[in-house]
Amino acid sequence: MEFLTYDLKVAALLAVFYMFYRLLLSRETFHCVNRIVLLTTAVASFILPLCVITLHKTVVIELTETHVDFEGMTMMIEEAEQQPFWQTAAVIAFFIGMVATLGYTLSNVLRVWLLISHSQQHPQPDGTVICVTSFDVSPFSWMHYIVLSQSDYEAQDASILAHERGHIRRRHSLDLLLVDTLTALQWFNPAMWMLRQDLRAIHEYEADAAVLSQGINMRQYQYLLIQKAVSHCGYSVANGISHSTLKNRINMMLHKNSSRASLLKLLALVPIVGIALAMQAETVNDYVYTEKTQTPQKKVVKKGKANAQIKMGNKTIEVKAAKATDADSVEVVRLETSQEWAVVTATDSANNVSAAVILNSPKTDDKPFDVVEQMPSFPGGMEALMKFISENVKYPKEAEEKGLQGRVVVRYIIEKDGSISEVEIAKSVNEYLDAEAIRVVNAMPKWIPGKQKGEPVRVKFTLPITFRLS
Repeated sequence: MEFLTYDLKVAALLAVFYMFYRLLLSRETFHCVNRIVLLTTAVASFILPLCVITLHKTVVIELTETHVDFEGMTMMIEEAEQQPFWQTAAVIAFFIGMVATLGYTLSNVLRVWLLISHSQQHPQPDGTVICVTSFDVSPFSWMHYIVLSQSDYEAQDASILAHERGHIRRRHSLDLLLVDTLTALQWFNPAMWMLRQDLRAIHEYEADAAVLSQGINMRQYQYLLIQKAVSHCGYSVANGISHSTLKNRINMMLHKNSSRASLLKLLALVPIVGIALAMQAETVNDYVYTEKTQTPQKKVVKKGKANAQIKMGNKTIEVKAAKATDADSVEVVRLETSQEWAVVTATDSANNVSAAVILNSPKTDDKPFDVVEQMPSFPGGMEALMKFISENVKYPKEAEEKGLQGRVVVRYIIEKDGSISEVEIAKSVNEYLDAEAIRVVNAMPKWIPGKQKGEPVRVKFTLPITFRLS
């Protein structure tokens, strides 16, 4: 479903880009520019949804002692959620359509290759190869091959050869392979099929222009197109003379060349790309916690040596005291963490303040399990877990003043050594309660790790916490 969501974003972008082309550029005679625009916007539609601009917002949260009701607080094993039937049907339908479309393209490539391999091949000085087949086919080109029937080869019509060489010089076959591959991922999107059709038309406009640039009579060439359009090559991956674009091609030959000022229409792409990137932007909250108590006192979080590394759970903190020597000990008195970083305030024996920390969260390629034979457990069991949370949660002052309450669901992973990692919000209430829930989960001691076939493994867990003001 995540991939389908991405593909729907691609579909929306394709529709917007194609609408831009149809409204502003489709009637212009800048065939090369139009070709580049269609190809670039098609590829950009697949890339832009992956470009996420991250904005960081620092949220300062003041914690105060107050009553928190953990009514309904339970621990749940995160199991694979049952998808609704329509989601399952959508996934199946998408992949059936993708495989069918891709299979059709591959079958056409195979048919063209078989036709070429069984034809009489005549290499030309310009690097092209004329393939003469006994079948009655309309002339077409693919890669550096020009396929002609026996009668067309004997006629040696300069117009036909100039047309197909125009396709080959501009590498139109590569365009078709690229667009047909993208079409397999967007088979349900009408805009993709129309873009594909318009790109083929542009190919024909460029090839026609190549013929007329050689001084061939336009009227005779148009009659030839009408004659050859009666029979079609029938291969979607090849460039051939088709009846569907014939009228537009003749009109384009008679069309007056567009002025260079028309190229300014391309500037309309800038706001389209900008809006697409803005819609993908997301804000990441960096939480900073402060405590306000009536009797300020130093709470030692961890002791260790200066200019050394201190282990805290599954994280390694590097503390560098300001004036301390290697022999001096330090006390970490404040720890502010997020998923990737930490800030520590520490003092040494001479009360020198040190600040510097880098959180190195362990990374692993092991995929976490949803359910294992022996599930992880909190030291002391469920009762100990509830006691730990009740004693450690502090209601954010901002949330208390605004009367904010609700049920925050936190998702995390129990590592092989029992440590907590990849803490994130599965169901949000607001930034203050979310931050407090994350802070408490990060402060948990090591769990008893889960096991699969007797070996410790990573396991997903979800913890719902209900915040309620009395």
